[in-house]
This record gives sequence, structure tokens and C-alpha cells, in this order.
Amino acid sequence: MMGYYLRFLTVLVRFLPFVTAFLRDRRRFLLFGPSRHVSTAVHRDRAERLTETMLELGPAFIKVGQVLSTRPDIVPPTYVEAFASLQDEVPEDAGGDPLTVVEAELGDDLDLETLEPVAGGSLAFVYTAEYEGERIALKVRRPGIVSRIERDLRVISGFVPLLAAFADERQQYSIENVADDFENIILQELDFGREASIMAEIEDNFADQDRVVIPTVHPELCSERVVAMEYVRGEKVTDDRALENVGVEPTDMATLIARSYLKMGLVDGVFHADPHPGNLSVTDEGRLVIYDYGMSQRLSPQEQDDITSLYRTLVRRDVDGLLNTLIALEVLEPTVDRVAARQVLELLIENLEGRSDITWRAIITELFARLHEFPFRIPPNVMLLVRVGTVGEGVCRTLDPEFDFIAATRSFLVDYGIIESELEALFEDVRADLRESAPVLARAPARFDSVFGQLERGELVVRTDPVDPPSGGDPAVGYAIVAGSLFVAAAVLTFHELPLEVGSVGLALVFLGLYVRRRWTG
Repeated sequence: MMGYYLRFLTVLVRFLPFVTAFLRDRRRFLLFGPSRHVSTAVHRDRAERLTETMLELGPAFIKVGQVLSTRPDIVPPTYVEAFASLQDEVPEDAGGDPLTVVEAELGDDLDLETLEPVAGGSLAFVYTAEYEGERIALKVRRPGIVSRIERDLRVISGFVPLLAAFADERQQYSIENVADDFENIILQELDFGREASIMAEIEDNFADQDRVVIPTVHPELCSERVVAMEYVRGEKVTDDRALENVGVEPTDMATLIARSYLKMGLVDGVFHADPHPGNLSVTDEGRLVIYDYGMSQRLSPQEQDDITSLYRTLVRRDVDGLLNTLIALEVLEPTVDRVAARQVLELLIENLEGRSDITWRAIITELFARLHEFPFRIPPNVMLLVRVGTVGEGVCRTLDPEFDFIAATRSFLVDYGIIESELEALFEDVRADLRESAPVLARAPARFDSVFGQLERGELVVRTDPVDPPSGGDPAVGYAIVAGSLFVAAAVLTFHELPLEVGSVGLALVFLGLYVRRRWTG
């Protein structure tokens, strides 16, 4: 218990300068005084120092920073960008020696003399070893890391009430749920048995995809602390010459990455949620290799349908569908003011229309920025899929700066029948309008008959007095309107197999002549 209090005090001291600065932004003298304006440069400097502090505090805080990099409901954009750098920058000196775990778990199954270290991270270390005549890879959890992270998670939970007390009202809804989200995601990542299971499932889902490699798991060697898998060599996909050496175009690889992750999330319902450059490689044959499935997730059928709907409504700019989807995903509460929320989403769609440089990150940032007017939170599964989109798009645009992630998403949704092509979408909108209008049209004759009957009996009086005094008007304008209408009709009739447009053009010329004559004479 003493270790907990000592750690709590250590964390408090490290974060106290940042807390003081944020409180002074709201009240210059902490308890009183006006707020103060802080430049973007100052916030950027704070964000960088905060990122360094998380790195120094160890694995749990690194993971917290990674999660916060996808939480615009809590963290401002400047800090989101800084925390995103935590994806690769992890210290290797956390926990004990993973070799002791290999000896305990696999000492009887492997020749430990063949063991070779490959890479290390905050939670695990990677080795290769000989097994049944082939080289395999071992991801080994550091000993003692679980207890250390569980202690830090208790420390973080202890800070949550303090943060909520000083947070804006609109942020409290998210902060109250965030500690549980952190704990679930981080503890799941520590369960290597779960990781091996998800990895095998994703491999099955890509069995017919020749261009994507998911290393084969060796379940007989896997445990809660070890994932044993096929050793697949590859070059980091964002290395300058990696794609050039294997004859793959950057745009082609970017498209493959985007479609692979969309398939995992929207079609298969089980996905790898950590597509940063360190986890993506290209083989000598030009195939995409995906490593490290610690941050992965399964979706329930309902979650999968709702998240698919989120992508579909954003791509199609469907305001009503987007609002319903956000409520279904529990991003917005069911009791939200739907009229006000709809107006906010309409402004979002209008702001995005016509922009040639629009990205998935821009859409998500804009969406959550506008939702700050309402109590909202991002559930863990939604957060992970948002992270897949933003991080994955970043990799794709590193490969090809002009890569259009939204166009790739739209193409994928059409190919898998999730949305219609533009022409089919137009016909579907017309059909929907007709379905909604049919009951009204069916009742129209009866209503017309009733109105005409009232007119015959003198029971209905129609006022036609003009609002403004008559000004005499211009009869020639009527000829111009008729002529213009007939020219438009002729253009439409051009596509008819009979030469109907000839008559329309003739009549248009007659009325055009009357218009000119009227103007000339009068």
C-alpha cells in the first residue's frame, strides 16, 4: 500500500505544474481573477513536455497518452497531435527480463540456444527461435509488468474525481467513463492469450487475400504471457526505398492498407487497432505484413452494424442517419435535443461540402468539436475504430501525400454493397421520396373534390388581393418566361427517339418573337 501512496505522490508532483498552468488559464490567480489567453505555441510546448512526462512515468501512462490521442471529447487538438507521437516512442527498460518468462513457459519446447532478440517495448520483448525446423517469433510479456500497470491504473483512477471537479461541465460526462475505458483497453493488451486468439481469427478472415500476410499463430506455444507466431521478414512500409525495391507503387500500397483495415472493421467485425508504421511492413514479394495485435478488438453484430452506419452516413453526408447512428453508438445520449443536434450536424456537413483537402481526421475532429455543445463520450470500440481511421490515414498519406482516404472508403463501401453507387443512390432517394409521397397523392383526388364542392356551394372564399398596389406589370415578361420554358423542354426532349424537340423549339421561337415585338412596340 505504501508503494501506491508513494507512486500517487510522485505522479502528483510530476503533473502539478501542468495542472497549475491549466487552472491559471481559467482563473489567473487560481481561485479568482479573469481567464487568460494562451497562444497555440504555448499549448504546443506544454503538450510536448506533457508527452515527455508520460514517457518517463512508464507503460501505463504511455498507454493513457496513446488513448488520449484519440479522445477529442477530452483533449484539445494540439495535445491530440502531441500524444500521437507516443505510438512509437516507448522505453525498453520497463519491467524485468523477458528471457526468464521464455525459460519458464517454453524451456521444454524450444532450444533456448537458438533464441535471438529482435525488438523491445514497454510491455513486451520480441525474440526469434528455432521450432520444428523453422524460425518463429515470440512476443514475450515482461515479468512484473502487470502489477506495475495495475498500481498505476489505481493511481489514475484516484485522479479522475479531481479532474472531474475542475473540468468543464461538457467534459465531465466523458471523464467519468474514461478510467474504466483505459483499464479495459490496457488490461486486454496485457492478455497475450486473447491476442493470439484474435490474431488467428484475423488470419482466417484474410485467408483468401494473397497480398496481406497475418503471421500464423502456434497455439501450442501460446499462453497468457507469450504469443508464438510465424516469423515473417519485411521492411517498414514507410521506409523511403522499401516499396521501390519491391516494385510496388506507394498509392497501391496505401489503397491496400486502407481497404484491409476497412474490411476488418466493417465486414469481419474483428480488427487490428494499431496501424502505425512500426506495425506495417512489406515483404520481398510486395505483400503487406501486419504485426502486433495487442491493441485489437471484436465487435458485436449490433456494434458492427452501427459503426458501418457511421462510415456510411459520413461518406453520404446523411445528417438524419448520422444523428441516429451517434445515438445508437451511445456517443450522444437518447435524451439529447435532436433539433439542436441536427442543426449542429447540418453545419458540419455544410462546412465539409466542396472542400478538396478533406481528410478522415478532419471530419472526425470537426465532428467532435461541434458535439462539444452536448454531453457526449466516445465508447472504447468507437474510439479504437476512429483511431484506426486516423492513424491508418496518416500512414497512407505518408506513402502518398495526395491519397484520398474518403474516396477509398467510398469505393470500398460500394464494392461491398454497403452503400450504392452515385446513380443507384439517386434512384434510391427518388424511390424513398415516392414512398413518402404516395399516401398524400392517393388522398389528393378526394381532397380536390371536397375543395371544388365547397367552391360550387359558395362555402369557400379565396382572397386574391395583392399585398402591394398593382404597378401595371409588363406583359412581355410572360412571353419571355414561356419561351424560356419551351427551350428547356426542347433540351429535355432531345433524348426522345421522336423529334418532339422540333415542335418545342418552333413554339419557343414564336413566343420569343412576340416578346421582341412587344418590347419593340412598346
